[in-house]
This record gives sequence, structure tokens and C-alpha cells, in this order.
Amino acid sequence: MTDTATIAPASRDTIDHIAGLAPGSAAHAVRHQRDKVATATQGCEDALFGPGLPGGLTQAERLAVAHDIARVSGLPALAAHYRAALEPLHPPPAVQALVDATGAAIPDARLRAIVHFARTLATHPAESDQAALQALPAAGLSVPGTVLLAQLIGFVTYQLRVVAGVAALAQLGEAGAAPAAAAAQPADAAPFVHPANLPAPGEPLRVNGYTSETLDWKAWLPVLDPASATPEQNAVLDLSHPKARTSDFYLLLAHQPRVLSERSQAFNAIMYAPGGLARAEREVASTVVSRVNGCVYCASVHAQRFEQLAKRNDVMAQIFQEPDTAGTNARERAIVQASAALTRTPGAFGAQHLQPLRDAGLSDLEILDALHAAALFAWANRLMLNLGEAVFPQAG
Repeated sequence: MTDTATIAPASRDTIDHIAGLAPGSAAHAVRHQRDKVATATQGCEDALFGPGLPGGLTQAERLAVAHDIARVSGLPALAAHYRAALEPLHPPPAVQALVDATGAAIPDARLRAIVHFARTLATHPAESDQAALQALPAAGLSVPGTVLLAQLIGFVTYQLRVVAGVAALAQLGEAGAAPAAAAAQPADAAPFVHPANLPAPGEPLRVNGYTSETLDWKAWLPVLDPASATPEQNAVLDLSHPKARTSDFYLLLAHQPRVLSERSQAFNAIMYAPGGLARAEREVASTVVSRVNGCVYCASVHAQRFEQLAKRNDVMAQIFQEPDTAGTNARERAIVQASAALTRTPGAFGAQHLQPLRDAGLSDLEILDALHAAALFAWANRLMLNLGEAVFPQAG
């Protein structure tokens, strides 16, 4: 991956282009074993940055914000990609000031609010709150525009981590061939003995402010009234989730139905693809990212799913307590630590973070699945943390 990447032609895949995955290379072949993920990811970019989206954010503003997020996150090649896409639009001076990294001097109050929200959400998602969100409508951004901005920020934080992850996977491939078969770890062969100090799997796990119990989520902005939904909004609600019509999350995101549709396809392709990394281990990566980012809601959902799949909760208790040391065996620890590193410092992520995964016996496809899950929850957490809040069940 270089710092001088230019915009990929429309016929090419942005992530392949920026990460330097040439057709015929081992890393390109592995990535396209998950072609549905690659297609959905490109579809999300095309939806978010094409002309004509409703919400009042111009195409130039969207591209400039994406450039800024990639730059402050330490991915200059992705920043260069968005800058190259922006140049033919001849952005107005306020937008150009943002591209030139002088955003603090932007005279336009609306764009200043957008930039402040985007930078905070991109780099410190737990620090953005209800007041930061509501500053956007107060500065003149509509609710659909605010949802569009949140989705854009979430997508770029996902995209830049996929770029960093697959570039590291390519570097790892250059360092040596992957083992032909997973090497069993001693702890893997031992029968599971449930720790005496934890609740039984299926019972609520509560550690350090995190929980595996079912939480609700309340939006901080007006949600769509299903009775007044457009045909496009109705269609995406039907496709998104069985409970989408009663969920604040989906009813809020449905203000931007095309973006929600593309995101749902990416989510499903990453979390439910057959083969590769075990479903339970994808939930490990998702929960680690949610714990590092401070997203209690996402951590609760995916800890619960892990318990349902693995019939144990010991590693979830460890993640809730201290993610940096979590993992019941070398394989789990490698997944945990790589997911945390990609979450915290994507610009510094490299093959050294993936070597423990290979040493623990993961195939390149399993490593890719772990990277995808970790990157995806950079996006999911930012939506959940900054468009609303978790609601705990009332004590009986």
C-alpha cells in the first residue's frame, strides 16, 4: 500500500486498488473468496459518494469528509483516493479548506459542525454524545442528512480498516506460506469446564458495566413512521430484519434506504458466509471491537450470540473485564488481539498483528473473516453509540 494512490477506475475495486492486490496474487484470490463482501463494500461506497442522494450533503462535502476521516485515521492512500475523486468537482473554498487540512478555519458553521462530529466519531466514538449529534440539525442539517453523515463516517472507518487488514494479509503472504492445516492448541483439546464464578451460559453475564442480556435501543433523532414509508423504504425494512418496523435503529436508518440496503448486504455477507472462520469466532471479534469502542449495546448482542453458538461464556467475561488479555487459548487470544489492534490503530496495522493468527493455525480465509468482522463493527458501533443509546431492562 502506497501513499500516492489515485482514484480507481469505475471497473476496479477500490480496496483491491489501494491495498495493491493484483489479480492473480494470493491475497487477491483470498479476498475474492468473499466476493459478496467485496461487491457489497464497493456498493456501499458507490451509494454513499455518488450524486443525487437526499439529505442536503453535497457530493463534494461527502468526499471531503471521507478524505478527512481517512487522513486523521492514518490511511493516507485512502485519503488520496477521496481527494482524487473530489478534484473534478472543483469544490467551493470552505470544502477545499477541509481538504487542505485547515478545517478549524472553515467559516461555514454548518460545515464546521459536520467536521467536528466526523472527526470525533471517527477517532473517539465513545466521546460523541446526544448533544454532539443534535448540534447537526441545529446547524442546519436535516434528519436524513444527519443519518447520511453517520452512515458515511461509519462506512469509511470500516473501509479503511479493510484496506489496512488486507494489505497486512498481503504482507503476511509475502513472508511465507500459510500452514496447510490448523495446528491444534492444547486448550482446544481439553473438555470445557465452566468456571464456577460465572453464571451458566444463557443466564445474564454482567461484568464491568457490560452484559449479555437483551437490551433495547432508543434513537436520539425522529424515526421513520412506517405508515408513511415510501415503497423503497418499505422494501428495505422488509429485507433488513424481522423486527425492523418496530426497531428505532432500522426506522432511523431507513431515512436513507439505499444506504441501509447496501449496508445490510455487507453485514450479512460478513457475518453469515459459510465456511472460513467459525461463526462463534466472528462473534468474538465483533465483541472485542465493541468492548474497545465502549459500545455496550453491540457487545451485549454479540456476546449473547457467541453463547448461543459456543454454549459457553468464559471468553466473553474475559473480554468484558479486560480485552487485551482475553482468550481461553492461543487461537482466541490471537483473534482478540488482532481485532483490538485494528480497532485502535488502523494506520499502524501490519503483518506483525496477523502473524499470531497464522501461528495459531488460522487459514488466510479465516484471517480475512476475522478482519472483516472487526472492521464491520467499527461501523456498527459508531451508529449505535452516536445515533441513540442502549436501554437496560427495568428491574422486576
